[in-house]
Amino acid sequence: MNPGETERVLSRRRFLQRCAVGICLLPACARPAAAADQPARPGELLYNAKAREAVQKALAYLASRQNEDGSFGTGTYSRNAAVIGLCGMAFLADGDVPGRGRYGRHVARCLDFLLAHTAENGFVSAAEGASRGPMYDHGFATLFLSEVYGMAPTKDVRDPLSRAVRLIIDTQNSEGGWRYEPRRHEADISVTVCQVMALRAAHNTGMFVPNTVIDRAVEYVKKCQNADGGFMYQAGQPPMESLFPRSAAAIVALYSAGIYEGEEIRKGLDYLMRNPPRRNVQGEQSYYMYGHYYAVQAMWHAGGKFWQTWYPAIRDSLLAEQRADGSWFDTISPEYGTAMATLVLHMPSNYLPIFQR
Repeated sequence: MNPGETERVLSRRRFLQRCAVGICLLPACARPAAAADQPARPGELLYNAKAREAVQKALAYLASRQNEDGSFGTGTYSRNAAVIGLCGMAFLADGDVPGRGRYGRHVARCLDFLLAHTAENGFVSAAEGASRGPMYDHGFATLFLSEVYGMAPTKDVRDPLSRAVRLIIDTQNSEGGWRYEPRRHEADISVTVCQVMALRAAHNTGMFVPNTVIDRAVEYVKKCQNADGGFMYQAGQPPMESLFPRSAAAIVALYSAGIYEGEEIRKGLDYLMRNPPRRNVQGEQSYYMYGHYYAVQAMWHAGGKFWQTWYPAIRDSLLAEQRADGSWFDTISPEYGTAMATLVLHMPSNYLPIFQR
């Protein structure tokens, strides 16, 4: 092995060690079932019969709401790339991949829609369904493409995914973060976390992500932490109050970047534990699904008492809120709320590469 090849190998090993994640390339549906005498996977006992039943009802609901072009339902967010990506991830989390499994054709439709709306520069967004923050759309869509490619790699996905990742890298601003538009301008904690998660998922598949991009993003996230352990919306601004949803997201971004311990993690987890799960009666809590989508990931990474306390609480809260048709309410759309709730409940199954410890 010549010096150049040695350096490339060492660089890749260092980055893998930083992220502390494995590459999962086997479709979940192809994994052998655990033998009856084998110990349960971590968290499997918490993912009880009621939770599994709720997930199956939710997936059936999402399938019934998908249109032929891969979009979901009607209304403003029916063709939103983030919503489509999250719905696709809900199917992936149950072990289905494009063309394989109970909902394989539904995953394939999600994939086809997003590939059809990937621009030459890599930007993934459907103009008619774009939100006021299209980098959210791009980030969640890229996350979905990464998960698909990681679970069932095909050459049709690799090039669009590579371009989508390159756009994220190229639009990181001087502070180390990202904002609503795909350009180097402002940054905020929420959009930044979305891009960090997409980059981590892409890296898991073998896509090249420069260390410097992750290092700068980590520094931006850290600068947003308040003294109470929670996180403000933007760094470098007058003090802003900590809020649960963005604080949960920030902790997950640090974990995803390979930061598994330290003052920021400790204070952040303490902050989250002061805001335990409760029912979202009539949608009274803003960004409820968004916050718990990230909070359950944070607690999964933290493990121990954090996970054992948190998951049963959010599981039971969500089960109490599921509607008769299998959906959950959210101000964005019921398809979005249902996809998020499904991903939260499915966390212990550990199928999606992005959720694996």
